[in-house]
Amino acid sequence: MQRRRVMGGLISASLTATALPARAAPANLTLLVAGPAGEQTSRWGNAVALALSAAFPGQPQIYPRPLGGLDGVTGANRLDALVVPDGTTAAIMPGAALTAWLTGDPRVHFDPTRWVPVMAGCGSGVLVVRLPDDGRTDLAALRAISPLRLGADQPQSNDLAALLALARLGVPVAPVFGLRNIDAKTRAFVAGEVDAVFVSGEGVPEDIAPLAAAGGQPVFCLGSVTPDGKVIGDALFPGLPDLVAFSGTSTPFFDAVYRAAAAAARLDFLVVLPRLTDPAAVAQWRGAAQGALAAPALAAAASASSIMLQAAPVTAAAMAALDVVSDDQTGLQSFLAKSYGWQPG
Repeated sequence: MQRRRVMGGLISASLTATALPARAAPANLTLLVAGPAGEQTSRWGNAVALALSAAFPGQPQIYPRPLGGLDGVTGANRLDALVVPDGTTAAIMPGAALTAWLTGDPRVHFDPTRWVPVMAGCGSGVLVVRLPDDGRTDLAALRAISPLRLGADQPQSNDLAALLALARLGVPVAPVFGLRNIDAKTRAFVAGEVDAVFVSGEGVPEDIAPLAAAGGQPVFCLGSVTPDGKVIGDALFPGLPDLVAFSGTSTPFFDAVYRAAAAAARLDFLVVLPRLTDPAAVAQWRGAAQGALAAPALAAAASASSIMLQAAPVTAAAMAALDVVSDDQTGLQSFLAKSYGWQPG
């Protein structure tokens, strides 16, 4: 709630950015918001629309149009099915829509691998574990907790990245599903009902604090992505290894699906254009995004939420991780059904 109030105040402030050189552009543009009015993606949509408008050639009005539920599936379907790729409409959606696609949700009728990236807001992802008192935080210490009780929402959530990370490490896991948000997970951790919690999204540092007070230790993170697709450490958690650095091993199937799930979990929101959008229009949106990244109010809102704003190259690199082969995607769904009795939909 505090982050919501901070964001609301910052968004209502005047947004400034350096305008791009004059170039023909529509008088009005639309930002399709994949989510309900007033909720998280909608609030980002309002802020991003203002920042983009100030930096767009001719400073056209950009109208946010909220649509569908929190997971963004309805809005993403609309983008693929009904939005004409003429450059007048972009979309902003949560990473949850990508997870729904990855796990085979039957409502999904879109393909995010064909969208044209414009910008994104990326968050952290950290596994916090109550470890033995010998001070070790290595893989052996993690495997010594057998099975590891992971407090989680469901497989079709950001927790998918943690489930696949632990499977990749060969750590036996007994998920405690049904913990829908960080408050529920924290209560379960403090009560000793779970051994580990995956913390992701907005405000990760402040969400970790009560877990640390209850004996939790950050073990590894999802890291962040560079424009060339390399995964590096998380600037908010210097010294904390990403999964690959933590394990030092490789398992081809789990590597591919983990990278895809981690990419979706990192993306708090992403702004995209539909496939086949004219390159000149793409250049205008991406140029406006560069200006929007420098808008003081948008930058302040991102900082208050522990979100890193990213331009098109990093957004493209993050989305590239979703381009898994169909056999891997099918294998993931089989793994979830066999391991957790879970079926999409």
